Amino acid sequence: MIPVTSFAGKTVAVFGLGGSGLASCHALKAGGAEVIAADDNAENVAKAVQAGFITADLRNVSWANFAALVLAPGVPLTHPAPHWSVLKAREAGVEVIGDIELFCRERRRHAPNAPFVAITGTNGKSTTTALIAHLTKVAGYDTQMGGNIGTAILSLEPPRTGRVHVIEMSSYQIDLTPSLDPSVGILLNVSEDHIDRHGTIEHYAAVKERLVAGVQDGGTAIVGVDDGFCRDIADRLDRAGKTVVRISVKNPLASGLHVEHGNIVRTSGGARSDIAALGGIGSLRGQHNAQNAACAAAAALAIGISLDVLQNGLRSFPGLAHRMEQVGRRGNVLFVNDSKGTNADATAHALSSFADIFWIAGGKPKAGGISGLTGYFPRIRKAYLIGEAAQEFSGTLGTVAHEISQTLDVAVEHAARDAEASGLTDAVVLLSPACASFDQYRNFEIRGTKFRELVQALPGVKPVV
Repeated sequence: MIPVTSFAGKTVAVFGLGGSGLASCHALKAGGAEVIAADDNAENVAKAVQAGFITADLRNVSWANFAALVLAPGVPLTHPAPHWSVLKAREAGVEVIGDIELFCRERRRHAPNAPFVAITGTNGKSTTTALIAHLTKVAGYDTQMGGNIGTAILSLEPPRTGRVHVIEMSSYQIDLTPSLDPSVGILLNVSEDHIDRHGTIEHYAAVKERLVAGVQDGGTAIVGVDDGFCRDIADRLDRAGKTVVRISVKNPLASGLHVEHGNIVRTSGGARSDIAALGGIGSLRGQHNAQNAACAAAAALAIGISLDVLQNGLRSFPGLAHRMEQVGRRGNVLFVNDSKGTNADATAHALSSFADIFWIAGGKPKAGGISGLTGYFPRIRKAYLIGEAAQEFSGTLGTVAHEISQTLDVAVEHAARDAEASGLTDAVVLLSPACASFDQYRNFEIRGTKFRELVQALPGVKPVV
């Protein structure tokens, strides 16, 4: 835990008592603050009471003594309308902040030079965060990973010399962190997302920009420049005097890192050098993962990791569960769990990464279905359709070979049989549903775990090494 000493002797309201909110309560209390906890959900309030915290309906108390409102990131700050607790705080002149802001204040107080790598972007945040954490561990750092991935930031160990914090940040979290100042900030990409919470894509992009614009003096801002928003952001950072490393997987750069023929290449002042090779790294297949890897490599170099350690770290990266996860191999057939592919855009990344695919798809369909994936249909040897979307997807696939398997166990059995019988040298049984899981599974993790179990129970399946 990171005790929050910056509010010692003061009273702080905490609204939103899920994982990060309850962690904030514990951290504030450990640092000497008095905490008043609140939530619209009675079960969450009961958990806070059980943990020993004072709770109250913040609509019925005086805000005169509150030093801050710590808001959970899932609670609306601005759009579609500010939550009532935000309006109460503004009326009382009380600042509204999040748990990562509390972390930033503690770091500045106690270990301002401790490495702090913050990662955001519309796509690829979690893989890049996990990869950077893996690289720093391989390099011998005491690595703390959390934020929007896994562990609430205040449940991690405190900043100190030799310890690096690798923190994934959503736009919601950035919005609640006014003094965000990482030593290394990464903005992967910007495309339309979460407009319901930010009003316009321009506002959404401006929130994302704050993560790299806030990089502390002497730090490094790493920006993927393959979209227009991020190109403009990189240019503004340059003009502001920040150290900017541009990243591209589409075009060579005059200065920065780009990916060319499977290699990460660094260019500067007319000179170029190979940084690392991505060929043959199964956990980093596809152009989207090439961008993630290049940004992670830039972060590793910024904190002083050597090229040898970087290459070894990339090669040993296991990937994330349920995201292009290689769960087993039988002969020439590779089994890949991409249960996190819950919409067509996410599944496009998976389909683009393989040539001979026995594709398991379906579940609770989303708007647009798989009509946007027709360009990848030539890669599909056969599709196995499950769940509510089966009939709809069957109509979209048309002449592409497919069957309606209905359930995952049938789909895995039939896809494994057909892939093995195909005689193809690089056949892939791919679960990338392009659907939510809620028709048959409580979440995508449970769906992916079931796929993994079914594959590992097949005769002759061995782990991927």
